[in-house]
Amino acid sequence: MPDDLRYTEDHEWVRISGNVVRLGITDYAQDALGDVVFVGVPTIGAEVTAKASFTEVESTKSVSDIYAPVGGVITAVNSALADRPELLNGDPYGEGWICEITCSGTLPELLDAAAYRALVGA
Repeated sequence: MPDDLRYTEDHEWVRISGNVVRLGITDYAQDALGDVVFVGVPTIGAEVTAKASFTEVESTKSVSDIYAPVGGVITAVNSALADRPELLNGDPYGEGWICEITCSGTLPELLDAAAYRALVGA
């Protein structure tokens, strides 16, 4: 898990660039899900609330909610996931990103890589 990212207790990763955050699910999360078969690609312009579910990922094992780490507006989405949801399995920290949110407030406290490793026992 990359040291330059921040993490949530809900197993999302966050890359912060000014007031924009790019997010996806962690390698731990994709491994627990198994083969991803569907990603609900969010809508650009949609408002999201911090810590609220705003989309979902479906695998051969289950359906999991994805939670917004920040409140704001979705300003970019990874539309490739609509046709290639397996990108979440193959490259969760790269091509498997889900969306970018322009933050409308202050950034919350997020876990650094060491704290996230401790959380998942890695």
